[in-house]
Amino acid sequence: SFRITRVLNESKMASAFASLPAAMQPKEEDIQMMLSAGVHTGTRNSDDGMKEYIWRRRNDGVHILNIGKTWEKLMLAARVIVAIENPEDVVAISARPYGMRAVLKFAHYTGAQSIAGRFTPGTFTNQITKQFREPRLLIVTDPRTDSQSVRESSYVNIPVIAFCDSDSPLQYVDIAIPANNKGKLSIGLCYWLLAREVLRLRGTVSRATEWDVPVDLFFHRDIEELKKSEEEAAAKLEEAAAAAAAAAAPPAPMYDEGMVAPVADAGFDAAAAPSAGFDDAAGAGWDGEQPEAGAGSEW
Repeated sequence: SFRITRVLNESKMASAFASLPAAMQPKEEDIQMMLSAGVHTGTRNSDDGMKEYIWRRRNDGVHILNIGKTWEKLMLAARVIVAIENPEDVVAISARPYGMRAVLKFAHYTGAQSIAGRFTPGTFTNQITKQFREPRLLIVTDPRTDSQSVRESSYVNIPVIAFCDSDSPLQYVDIAIPANNKGKLSIGLCYWLLAREVLRLRGTVSRATEWDVPVDLFFHRDIEELKKSEEEAAAKLEEAAAAAAAAAAPPAPMYDEGMVAPVADAGFDAAAAPSAGFDDAAGAGWDGEQPEAGAGSEW
């Protein structure tokens, strides 16, 4: 299926990449990463505004997004983000759990702000609240899940960049990036590509070299999986420590048949030890003779 999907997208990709400069043309590794992460996989439903981003529909009813349009919109979004003078005026939002880690990492590497988790109503409109913010650009993971922030941005004229699936509503969305916004691998990869392109346009990262930040940092990690991996690592450390202790211990001496192992001398001196139960001064000897009764004895 990987090869079939790749062949089917080549014609659309060629037309979409024709409008991009040579420096922004995708590499084969980028397209392979997007396909392997399932960025092109949509849902069974489709929104009327997303028809131009849908390439075809599979036999099972799942819509396939156009990878070429996805890359083109990623480049456009990166150019818009770079146009903001102060990086802190950009806010990335994700109420979906799979996008929380990606949003935090994107904000960390690009200097933007992030809101991971529930969006408090009034953050963009109510100046009395402590978390009141006035961003110049908004990036949302899902227009449906983050609908409250998208709606408030329309009240205060904040442009919105959104990762949109085949069934995502496009109301109040200015730049729609067609992508699978329901898979943890797809969300993490899209934010990683966007952050990398932003840093490249700023000149922080060179296009001639690979970005030293692995894409795994942007992927969601389940707490149970973390605990399981930590337990496995601790068990491996214990096994390694036990093996090292066994290797460092001195080997036990080997004795042939008929040989007697030497008994450790605990400092015992037979000549210096007194005879228990016998007193030389009392006159009791080893031959069993009784001493004669002395003068003045009652016996």
